[in-house]
Amino acid sequence: MKTLRIGIDNYGLYPLRLSPLDILRWAKDNGAEGVHFSGLSQEDGKKIDEAYLKDLAQYAASNNLYLEWGGGQHIPFEMDTWKKKEIFTINRKAADEAAALGARIIRSCSGGLMRWEPESPTTEALLQEMADSLCSQRQMLKDHGVILAIETHFEFTTHELLRLFERCDAEPGDYLGICLDTMNVLTMLEEPVQATERVLPWVVSTHIKDGAIILSSEGLVTFPAEIGKGVINIKKICERLASLPGEICLSVEDHGGCFTLPIFDSIFLSKFPDLTLQEFAGLVQMASHSAEAKRAGQLAITERKIWPEICESRLKRDIQALKKLLHS
Repeated sequence: MKTLRIGIDNYGLYPLRLSPLDILRWAKDNGAEGVHFSGLSQEDGKKIDEAYLKDLAQYAASNNLYLEWGGGQHIPFEMDTWKKKEIFTINRKAADEAAALGARIIRSCSGGLMRWEPESPTTEALLQEMADSLCSQRQMLKDHGVILAIETHFEFTTHELLRLFERCDAEPGDYLGICLDTMNVLTMLEEPVQATERVLPWVVSTHIKDGAIILSSEGLVTFPAEIGKGVINIKKICERLASLPGEICLSVEDHGGCFTLPIFDSIFLSKFPDLTLQEFAGLVQMASHSAEAKRAGQLAITERKIWPEICESRLKRDIQALKKLLHS
């Protein structure tokens, strides 16, 4: 397997309110090989100018650290009101910044939880609006030499993202791609290895995150776990990523919290029409393994409120665990 560089996503250290340059220093000092800046605080965002970006790029280059950027969006709506939103300008700003950094990846996440909210537009309607908006951004993104990497978040399944790319007449390596979050796909009722296989040619960046899934009285509950302690086959996913022709960086993302999937609600479940019995059975098996590990005290949900206290130590362990896993 070819060597893949292991870095971090800055979200895991967000509670520390470190500046982007300090995040890069933290990465260097703790054995990470780069940083995926999926987003910045409003305060840091206001400081971003050409000189600031030049300093970041210079520090990264002198320490052989990769850089990936964020700030992109792909859903052309305000997520709280569902009013139309112009995202071309938002993405052009992110593209300008990425180009100035010499970064070719812009992570895009619009932060929706549409299937959980009955008043949301249908997935079909959203896909069409997205396609119309993103098609108009093709040349702008290509001119900047960047790829808008749509994160596998809690918005669309890998099946739906593939249909989006088809509507956008895009090809792998073109102007659209995927930021593969290895745990988030669980929350979209997808088995992580199978989800990876579906979108493999499209993956241009990652959030490497272990996790687990358990059965509760309300449905299924998913949550992040320290790398090596969850039930996601991270090693197999990384092996598949290593088969890609281009460079893929493994950006560790970790955080607290959990997510409830009300699968006993037939209306909620009907919003996942691509879910097969075979894949659902795989999720049930993962839930069984998660329950066993939880009973044995090897696995637990990390409360968001304690994340600021443990984020540094956990990310350090995540980096080392991922290195060990890939070399085992």
